[in-house]
Parts: sequence; structure tokens; C-alpha cells
Amino acid sequence: MGRWSCDFRYLLILVAVAFIYTQVKLFSTQSEYADRVADAVEAENHCRSQMRLLIEQIGTHQENIVGLEEKVKRQEQECERLRAVVQDLEKKGVRSLIQDAQVPVAAVVIMACNRADYLERTINSILKYHSSVAVKFPIFVSQDGSNADVRTKAMGYDQLTYMQHLDYEPVVTERPGELIAYYKIARHYKWALDQLFYKHNFDRVIILEDDMEIAPDFFDYFEAGADLLDKDKSIMAISSWNDNGQKQFVRDPYTLYRSDFFPGLGWMLTKPTWDELSPKWPKAYPFLSVCVLLKENHKGRQFIRPEVCRTYNFGEHGSSLGQFFQQYLKPIKLNDVQVDWKSIDLSYLMEDKFVKHFADLLKNTKPLFGNDLVLKTNNVNGDVRIHYTDQSHFENIARQFGIFEEWKDGVPRTAYKGIVVFRYQTSKRVFLVGPNSLQQLGIQNS
Repeated sequence: MGRWSCDFRYLLILVAVAFIYTQVKLFSTQSEYADRVADAVEAENHCRSQMRLLIEQIGTHQENIVGLEEKVKRQEQECERLRAVVQDLEKKGVRSLIQDAQVPVAAVVIMACNRADYLERTINSILKYHSSVAVKFPIFVSQDGSNADVRTKAMGYDQLTYMQHLDYEPVVTERPGELIAYYKIARHYKWALDQLFYKHNFDRVIILEDDMEIAPDFFDYFEAGADLLDKDKSIMAISSWNDNGQKQFVRDPYTLYRSDFFPGLGWMLTKPTWDELSPKWPKAYPFLSVCVLLKENHKGRQFIRPEVCRTYNFGEHGSSLGQFFQQYLKPIKLNDVQVDWKSIDLSYLMEDKFVKHFADLLKNTKPLFGNDLVLKTNNVNGDVRIHYTDQSHFENIARQFGIFEEWKDGVPRTAYKGIVVFRYQTSKRVFLVGPNSLQQLGIQNS
């Protein structure tokens, strides 16, 4: 019994040792598992952290990609805009002006300000006859100021080049009652002509205003006029205008005259002439100022004008407030005949020939004297001449016939050596002859 009891105790001890070993082993395993779990959790957290970092980096790269895509898009848009500009310049003929060996006859500049509707009418009139001579006569629109409608209208035409004159200098008039607009016009004219002659280096410039229409032979007329300017240095400018060009006073579209009076309203001058005028250009633009300037500097030179106008001024409303429009401008006859000027010999207009040519016309006239001159003219077949003694006498006769009475700086409008000629009753010519005119022409008084 005692032996069995001892063996049982040993058995319990072995069981206890085995239990303890099992618990220790189990604890060790649990501790190892816990460490692994902790390592796994730490690894998972690190992985998540790396994933968040990677996601942030991807987001940053995506933003950069979007930025680069937008930059590329903007660059493509800029390239497209530049291509459009190049195409526009090509359409306007700038490339042909540079590359073409043919030298332009003259630049044509339309002086504009704030009358978009007038400008459109003028441009359309010019373009009607321009396509065949586009290289010879490049068109410019020079705008004074920033009127948006005028700028948009001008830039809407592929056939012309737009220039803009911005003048912020205050205007101080020299005399009470003067219009500020005249000073603005003077500054604009000088700027535009300086640009065309000195920046663009044209040899000649034709000046139009934004309220003019042109005749079918306008460009051929001025091309013939350019040839005259080159050959005869006694001609200061070529004009498309006749102040007495109303329908009742003109007939022959082929007839041209020399004149001591600057006609304006569509005229061409050369670079050497502008070299003389530019430094002395008047501060204000009333017609008198330009006429005086030209007379002071013309050094005996004269102007060429047509019998039938090659421009028509429709600008009833403008800076001159419609002065003379109803009586003198509205009735103007615009030539509608396509004259082939290249086939016409214009040598009679040269200084050494025109005096004799004009004197011969005058010699074949019948002189009229006394009162009732209009009635007497009606009763004569053929051309007539009427002598006036001074400006007052001239104005009285002009008033009877209805022609311009006005003089500028001692010269009647359209006059050549004091003689004003106009048509009457369609065909006959009337010559109003000054007191010294016959002597200047070498004609004995008769």
C-alpha cells in the first residue's frame, strides 16, 4: 500500500511536469504568434502608409499632367492664332508686296475716324474696281482715335491694311471759335503720311476720306497721273476733283486741266513733295491752311484736275458740318465712263505745252461784255469768254452762273492763270478771264 502511494505521487509529478511544459510551450507559441501578429500589423500599417504616399504622388503627377496638357493646349491655340495671322497677312497681299518685283504705283489711304457706315460705303466702292490692280495700289485705312465700330469694320476686310492713330495730347486752339476737330485732322494726316512715306517707304500716296466713292477709271487715271508726276516736276499733285464738277457744268470725261488752285478731295502726291510739306504741316486743317501751305511751297508748280470728277463726296455730316454740301457737293457728277488712259496722249498737260494748248482754246472763244451775261451766253453757239476786273466782279459773274464764288489766297477755285473754265448748256465752254490772264498766256488783248 505504501509502495503504491509512492508511485502515484511520482505519476502526479510527471503529469505536473508535462502540464507545466505544455503551458510553457503554449505560452511561448502564443508569444511568438503575438510577435508575428504585431509584425504583420506593423507591416500592414507601413504598407498602407506607402500606398497613401504613392497615391499622393500619383495625384501630384496627375495634376502636373493636367497642367502640362493645359499648357500644350494653350500652345496649340497660340500656334493656331499665329497660323491665322500668317494666313491673314497672306490674304492681304503683304507677302506679295515684299516678294513681287513690281513696285506699287501708289498707296491708297482712307482717312477715317468715327463713321463706320461711311467707311464701309467708301471701302466697297474702292474694292469694286480694285482686284485687278491690287499690287499696284495697296489699300490702307488710317483711323484717328479708338472708335470700336470703325476698327472692327476696317479689320473685317482682307484686302486692306489697318493703321490706328491714337493722340492723347490736349488741343489748344489758336483762335476763338475754331473747331478742335480741325487740329485732330491735321495731326492725323501728318502721322498717316509720315507712316506711309517713311515707314512703309512708298513713292506716292493717294489720299481719300471716309465719305468718298470712286469712278470706274479711278486707278487708271492715277496711274497715268503718276507718269506725269515723274516726267514733269512742275506738277505738284494730281487731283481727282473739280470744284465746279456739278452735273450742269461738265461734259467730257477725257478732258484734264492744269490748275493753280489745290483741288483736294482725292489727291496724289510724291515723297519728295511730302519731304517739303511735312515739317511745315499746319496745326489745323481748314482747307485754307493747306492751300496757303501749298501755295507758299509750290514754287510755281501746279496741279492736274479732271473736268469730270473721279471721286464723289457723299459726306453730308462730318467735321465741316455739311458746309456747301447741298449746293456744291451733292450735285457733283461722278464719272461713269471707263476711260483707257494708257491709250491717251497726255503730253499736252506738260508745262511747256499746256500754255499753248490752253491759249489756243481761249483764242477760239467769243468775248462777251456788259450785263445779262447768262442770256448772252445762251444766244452764242460755241465757247465764250467773259473778262472780270477783280475778285468782287468775279464773284458777281460766278453767282449768275451758279459756280463756286470762293477764292483762296487770291486764287479762284479751279483757276489756271486766273482763268476759270466750266461747261454751260452741256457742250459750250465758258472762260472767266482775269485782268492779267491773256498776258500770262501770251495772247494780245482782243
